[in-house]
Amino acid sequence: MIHSVCVFCGSNAGRRPEYQRAAQEMGTLLARRNIRLIYGGGNVGLMGALADACLAAGGAVTGVIPQALGDKELAHWGLTELHIVKSMHERKAMMAELAGAFIALPGGFGTFEEFFEVLTWTQLGLQRKACGLVNVLGYYDSLLALADRAAEDGFLQPQHREMVVAAESPAAVLEMVLHFQPPSVPKWGDYDTT
Repeated sequence: MIHSVCVFCGSNAGRRPEYQRAAQEMGTLLARRNIRLIYGGGNVGLMGALADACLAAGGAVTGVIPQALGDKELAHWGLTELHIVKSMHERKAMMAELAGAFIALPGGFGTFEEFFEVLTWTQLGLQRKACGLVNVLGYYDSLLALADRAAEDGFLQPQHREMVVAAESPAAVLEMVLHFQPPSVPKWGDYDTT
């Protein structure tokens, strides 16, 4: 049973209103399912929209933000719980520890990096947590195509490529994440790369 989901997303809102609507929908869904939102603790962009929607729907929200970003007045002080940490490394470690699964909404380099780190941990068997992408307006189509190419060219085992669950709607991704079964195939070993 998953009681908390960490959501990675942009500290900018993006140029399309659908991105903000997806963040708000995700926050509301988590609240309605009584699943605690874990996120980066910001009050701006998709991060702020996500947290505010979850709170407005009666949900519990835990933010984790480095002191340097909190000092820039980017911290969301109205959360259920806010952890101020020293570094980005501490932030990611705490979010990973608190979360039962991970979902990425649209975002930039930080979102990509955070998502791929936890995905790699699942691939390596360091954790058994789901990693999903909310592919709003095909935002992650190119990333998914890159993962397909990596599998085709023998850099990913097919079972590891399938670890990335993706759908356009937050509700569909949440359902996939909640029912995820990690592959039993090890990262290294004999497998066909032809």
